[in-house]
Amino acid sequence: MKTDTLFYNLFQLFPKLLFELIGADPSQSTKYEFSSREVKEVARRFDGLLIPNSNEFSDLIYFVEVQFQGKEDFYWRLFGEIAAYLAQYQPPNDCQAVAIFASRNLEPEFPAQYRYLRPQLRVVYLDEITKDENLPISLGIVKLILTSPEKVKERFPKLVEQVEQIHDRTLEQKILDFIETVLFYKFTNMSREEVAAMFSLDDIRGTKLYQELYEEAKVEGKAEGKAEGELLGEAKGKLEAIRGLLTLGLGVEQIAQALGVERSIVERVAGGEVVTPESFLRK
Repeated sequence: MKTDTLFYNLFQLFPKLLFELIGADPSQSTKYEFSSREVKEVARRFDGLLIPNSNEFSDLIYFVEVQFQGKEDFYWRLFGEIAAYLAQYQPPNDCQAVAIFASRNLEPEFPAQYRYLRPQLRVVYLDEITKDENLPISLGIVKLILTSPEKVKERFPKLVEQVEQIHDRTLEQKILDFIETVLFYKFTNMSREEVAAMFSLDDIRGTKLYQELYEEAKVEGKAEGKAEGELLGEAKGKLEAIRGLLTLGLGVEQIAQALGVERSIVERVAGGEVVTPESFLRK
C-alpha cells in the first residue's frame, strides 16, 4: 500500500490529525496551513508539513514523516531534510519533528550524533494510538489503514456511520472518496467493481447525500457554463475535479471512469502538464 501518498492526503484532509496523534489540542489546526513545499537539495517532500500562519517563534513548524517499513537511516534522513529545509526557507518559527511509525518495532536506534535534537522530536506509534474503539473519524481512517484486509469489513460500517454525522456535504464526499481509495489500495488483487460490490460502494454513492451532491454539481456547472460558455464551463469543472481527485490519491483509470473523460487527459494533468479548458475540448 502506498502509505506515503495516503498519509500525505490524509493530513491535507484532516490538518487536526497531527495534533490528535501527538496528544495536543486539535483546535490548533486552525492556525496552520498544510504545505507541500519541496526541499530542493534532496528533491522530495515531507509526508506532512504544517506551517503556522504567524511569524511568532513560539508557533512551531511541524515536520511529519510516516514510516510503515523498517529503515535504519530514517532519523539520519529526516533531520538532514529538516536542516536542508531550514537553510532553504529560513523561517522565523521554531520547529518540531514528528516521527510516526506503524508500530514501535519499526523505530530504528536514534543516532547519538543527533542527541542535541532529541528534545525537538515527538514519536508516535499508530497501533498504540488507535487501540481504542471510540475514535474521531480521522483516527478511525488511520485505524482502517492499519487494519488487515480480513478485518476491514468490520471497521467500514462504523466509519460510514461517522461520515454521515458530519453534516458538511463537501467534506463528507471527500472523506468517502478517501476511504474508498484506502479500500482499493488494500485489495489490489481485486478489480474496482469487485471492491465496490464487497463494500456496497455503489449503494453508498446512491444515497440521498450523493444524489444531492450530484444535482448541486450540475447546477454549478450550468451556472458556470452560462458565464463562460456551456462546453468551456463543463471542461473547466472536470479539470478541477481531476486535480481534486488526484490530490485524494485516486488512480488515473478510476478518475477517467468516474468523470467520463479520456484517460489521456487525466494522465496529462497527473504529469503536471497545464491543460486548459480549450485544450481539454480539443483533446
